[in-house]
Formats: sequence, structure tokens, C-alpha cells
Amino acid sequence: MLGTVLVVLVVLGAVFAGLLAPDPIAMAPIDRFLTPSMDHLLGTDNLGRDLFARVLFGGRIALVVSLGSTAASLLLGVAAGLVAGYGPRWLDNLLLLIFDALKSFPTVMLALALVTLLGPSEWAVVLVVIIANAPSYARMARTQTMSLRHAQFVEAERSLGAGAGRIIASHILPNIVGPILIVASMDIPVVIAIEAGMSFLGLGVRPPTPSWGTILESGFEYIQDSAWAVIAGGLPIIITTLGFTFLGEALRDTFDPKLVTGPR
Repeated sequence: MLGTVLVVLVVLGAVFAGLLAPDPIAMAPIDRFLTPSMDHLLGTDNLGRDLFARVLFGGRIALVVSLGSTAASLLLGVAAGLVAGYGPRWLDNLLLLIFDALKSFPTVMLALALVTLLGPSEWAVVLVVIIANAPSYARMARTQTMSLRHAQFVEAERSLGAGAGRIIASHILPNIVGPILIVASMDIPVVIAIEAGMSFLGLGVRPPTPSWGTILESGFEYIQDSAWAVIAGGLPIIITTLGFTFLGEALRDTFDPKLVTGPR
């Protein structure tokens, strides 16, 4: 319940940011480094911009990047894993080699390479996440597919003349999607941290677009003048991480009740 509440708060704040907060890029140098008040709930930054507004609008970037890139990684990884696990041996070996090659790239070096080619943007972050996470989902899907392809209910369906597509869509995919969704839900805060880290280093979202990473970057630069920007940039990352982690635990209990121990 706590995870659901935290996630819903973050999502609602991002969706209704335009109604809840003023313009996040409107500068008022005379109001720089203000402490929290009724007019500015989290204070202001070095340019007099409202930090509460920047946090809410930054949530849009964080959620769009994390949810979009995780969904794309999940679709590509599961599709590739199903093909590898159910296909012929030579195809499995080829795809497994590709998975291992992609997974071997250090995330930081991959990010630097893509930013060099594409320039700093949220699309660079999305590509980094897809390349880094899709092989993990593919390996999970492959392993579970190989364990199910010779199960009795699959053999029975095959003996009745069902093709590979029908068996995968109707019998294998529904049985492997639960555990993979659990892992994906717990990967979302990791992706948010990657986006914030790349933006903090100047490799992701570029100013003046509000992002939790750029809020932290400017906050650390002026931390001796005011610490509120650092708090404003770090607090939503902590809340979102806790929310999706607790939500992932709840999904694990729902999809795999055998893992639950003790009285409910």
C-alpha cells in the first residue's frame, strides 16, 4: 500500500504539474536562494526559479524516460529471449553471444559513446537504458522458456498440432511474464537514477529543461549559499525509489505467492 501511494503521488505530481506549480523556467534573480515558504514550497534556486515547480516538471522527464525505456527494454528483451529459448540451437547460441556482448559494455562508457554520437539528450539516456537492460530481460526470458518448452502441457499442445507462435503466445509467455515484470518494476528507480546521474554530469537532459539531475547539479554548485536545491533534487529520487521498490515487492507476492512466508 505504501509503495502504491508513493508511486501514485509521484505520477499525479508529474501529470498535474501545470496546475500545481508555476512556470519551472521562469527566472526571478531578486528571489534567488529563498527558503521554503507558502509562495515557494521548496524555496528557489540560484536563478530564482521555483524548486517545487522544477521538481514536479522534472518528474515528467524521469517517469517518461524510465517507463518508456524500461517498457522498450522489456519488449525487446522478452521477444529476443523467447526466440532464443524456443528456437534452434544455432540461433540460441548466436543470440546468447549478442546478449553477452551488449551486457559487457560498462554503462558509463556506453553513455559517453552515445552522447558523443547523438549529443546530450533524453534520447541518449533511453538508448543507454535499452542497451544495458534488454539483455538481462532476454536472458531471464530465455532461461524460463527453455524450462517450459518441454513441459507436459506444452508437449500436449504441440501433439495437437499447435504451431510455435500459438504455444509461445498462449502457454509460455503468460507463465514467464510475472517474474520479469517484478524485476522490471524494481529496475525503474535504477533507470531514474541513471537519468539523474547523466543529467548531473551534463550527458542527459540539458538546461533549462527541469530534471532532478540538473537540479542536483546546480544545487551542489551553490550548496554554500543554500542547501534546499540539493534537498529538492534528492528527495523525489528517494521517494520514487522507495515507492517502486515496495510496489515490486507487492507484485512479487501477487505473482508468486509461494515466496511469501509466515502469516499474512
